[in-house]
Order: sequence, then C-alpha cells, then structure tokens
Amino acid sequence: MANRATRDEIVSVADDLFYRMGYEHTSFADIADVVKISRGNFYHHFKTKDDILDAVIDKRLADRRAMLDRWEMEGKTPEERIGHFIDILLVNGEKIKRYGCPIGTLTSELAKLSHGAQADASRLFTLFRAWLRGQFVALGRKADADALAMHLLVRSQGVATLFNAFQDQEFVEREVAQMKDWLRKIATEGSEAVGGTARIRI
Repeated sequence: MANRATRDEIVSVADDLFYRMGYEHTSFADIADVVKISRGNFYHHFKTKDDILDAVIDKRLADRRAMLDRWEMEGKTPEERIGHFIDILLVNGEKIKRYGCPIGTLTSELAKLSHGAQADASRLFTLFRAWLRGQFVALGRKADADALAMHLLVRSQGVATLFNAFQDQEFVEREVAQMKDWLRKIATEGSEAVGGTARIRI
C-alpha cells in the first residue's frame, strides 16, 4: 500500500513538473526532491524518465475521463455539457495563462523531440474529440459532428495559446462568450447537411 502511494505521488509530482517546466527540462532529481525520496527508492518505482512519462499520460487520460463522466452527470443537455468544455479556459485560466494548455504543450514538446510517446500524448486530444463528437451527435448534428468537434478543439487551443502569449483576460472572456454564442446557434439550428455536405457556421 505504501509503495503504491509513493508511486502515485511520484506520478502526480511529475505531472505537475512536466506541465510547469516541460518534460525535457524536468530531471529525476527535480521529481525526487519534491517527493523527498532517495534516488534508490525512486528507481524502485521507475527505471527511466520515459517510464514516468507513460504513467503521467495514463494519469492525464484517467483524470480527463473522470472529468468527462462528471460533465455527463452535471449537464442536463449536450449544450450544457459542451459548455463545460468551453469553460475550461476560464476554470483553469490562471494555469493556462502561466503555462499554456497541459495537453497542447506536452503534445507539441514531444513532437519537437520526435519522442515515441507523442502518439500516446495525442490520445488526450482524441479523447476530447470523440466526446465532443458524441455531444454534437446528440444535438442533432450527426452529419458534421466530427467537423464541429475539431473546430471547437482548434479554437480552444488557439485561445489557450494566445492567452499564454498575451496574458489578456478580457480576450479570453470575449472568446468564451463568442464560443457560447456559436454553440447556442448550433444547438438551435439542427442538422445542416446539404446534399451530403455539412456546413459549419462560425
């Protein structure tokens, strides 16, 4: 039980440090110093930093799945549930302002490093894409559900990147309001498939 608790703490600390400092710039020593364990005890749980990275990605996936499950319970309609996704930009605003999006920054860093785990990290985006697609289907937009999901992912990532760059809270609040307006239109318009081709109104 104690071993499991120590391992979980290592993963939790590594998750935070990878986000704030970046994967490449976080060392075994950085993680061990925060957890306050000896190097020998550390290697008992993880042999390489890549092993920790795999565990961090698994943790992020589990955490996001739990978050999506919570949104399913809290949101009475697909529009409300998608609204929770949009609100991440405000709920996690201070962290995004300082460090960017935790999913986007990790995926980008691993891509730059040509790291083998980049594909695993991108599963976090795939998780949100599939969930959003399901919500748009429930809104009656089956024909263009995936296109709508990707559009919202792209826009939210762009807003997060520019928030981190410009540190402009009013900008984020405007963008969130505009995305909510767009979502309301999507929810009331119904399917817009025309001759088998879907249109997205932005």
